[in-house]
Amino acid sequence: MLLLIACTLHAQTRYYVDAVNGNDHNAGTNPGSALKTLSIIQKLHLGAGDQLLFHAGQVWEEQLTITAKGSKEAPIIIDRYEKGENPHIKGAGVSPSAVCIINSEHITVQNLEISNAAPETVKGLSGIMVSINDFGVAHDLKLLNLFIHDVNGSLVKEQGGGSGILIKNSGRNTPSVFNGLLIESCKIQRCQRNGIIFNGYAARSNWHPNLGVVIRKNVLEQVPGDGIVPIGCDGALIEYNVMRNCPRLLPDTEAAAGIWPWSCDNTIIQYNEVSDHKAPWDGQGFDSDWNCKNTIIQYNYSHDNEGGFLLICNDGKSKLPFSVGNVGTIIRYNVSVNDGLRTNKTRSGIFSPIIHVAGTAFNSKIYNNIIYMPKKPSAIIDTTIIQMTSWNGFPDSTYFANNIFYSEGPTIFKFEESTRNFFENNLYFGVQHNRPVDAKAILADPQFRSSPESQHEGFDRLKCFMLQKSSPSLGTGKSISNNAEKDFFGNKIDPQTKSLNIGIQQ
Repeated sequence: MLLLIACTLHAQTRYYVDAVNGNDHNAGTNPGSALKTLSIIQKLHLGAGDQLLFHAGQVWEEQLTITAKGSKEAPIIIDRYEKGENPHIKGAGVSPSAVCIINSEHITVQNLEISNAAPETVKGLSGIMVSINDFGVAHDLKLLNLFIHDVNGSLVKEQGGGSGILIKNSGRNTPSVFNGLLIESCKIQRCQRNGIIFNGYAARSNWHPNLGVVIRKNVLEQVPGDGIVPIGCDGALIEYNVMRNCPRLLPDTEAAAGIWPWSCDNTIIQYNEVSDHKAPWDGQGFDSDWNCKNTIIQYNYSHDNEGGFLLICNDGKSKLPFSVGNVGTIIRYNVSVNDGLRTNKTRSGIFSPIIHVAGTAFNSKIYNNIIYMPKKPSAIIDTTIIQMTSWNGFPDSTYFANNIFYSEGPTIFKFEESTRNFFENNLYFGVQHNRPVDAKAILADPQFRSSPESQHEGFDRLKCFMLQKSSPSLGTGKSISNNAEKDFFGNKIDPQTKSLNIGIQQ
């Protein structure tokens, strides 16, 4: 009986691939008899515990395609060997994706360089695509420490766009979802249109959300469009990512933003920094978009984004069975510095409010944030702090409390026909027109430790927003039910406290 069990176990094997000295007639099971090309890999039948290792410092101008199943105890590892630069899978635009992981689970892909630069822009082009179709539940996929760059997909979303990392799940016969998907410590550079984007089940009538999605500690640079967009997920966690230096490449008709969920529930977006977004429409650092419930955006840093800090939106025409609308968004303990710098005309003229709530977004709560607006460098730039607009209907039941609205130049609030806007215990400093009714408003200098400098990156600089002992913000805030457990700087918040500070420090 023991012998029978031993014989049924999969023998774990390391396969080596060497683009210079390898040979596809080799067994590939040691560095001295390595395989050579990527096309031979599809014939390997990788199983639990196997490793596929690429020689460091070498380049393969082919597509890498993997279809395999590891196990929870013994995942398949795709990695590098030897010292030197990470192995480079160079797609050159020949295939839609340079690396494809298809109908697989329990796989880790790490320490690779991936590019897919075609001679001309190609719709739908990506660096790496992870896809399941009629598969069922795919467990435990990890993309770690990948350098993905120079992917020239289309700049137009309706033409298929393009991305550094594309995650797809579908299936008519067997609904297919990810359960346990980690994207961590990757660098995405010069990828168009987007950085990390999903394509999954969006309609509530066919709702099969991905679970256990974590997108963490990634850096996105020179990505002109959407940065990180989970679609069709429940409980996605997006944290400690940086998006910066977004080039002005999108056509005037295109809208994009930094980090935002679409058709997702219970998304948490925290400890991220987004700056320098230049999309011709939208262009905010953060967004809670339509068909989303209970999005939390907290502890983030937005600065120097041309479109502003925040968008909360929903199309009023989109209803069940497709959409539940945008309900229950929470925006708390975030910092916006020098956002809203657009100088080009958009669909609504020069439009870049710091906070834009559009359409039938319901029951949004925006509290304990700092909006810091230096004097605008040009007289034509929008000076609106908050603007409510219609998208086949207006926002309803939006709550603002304990925020600091600090402006060095004249600013304005615009509510249009939105309904049930509630303002409590906010601090307003500067010349601000059409200020909302706020019975316990404070109109005074909050007395920050020092003034911030624009165009500076990193969370450490935000210690300037700590409050002096004489600040009028201390102890004058509104108690918030179901508040966060800690403030922006990590101080614990007593859930029994009767009064909070106004701003990000407790």
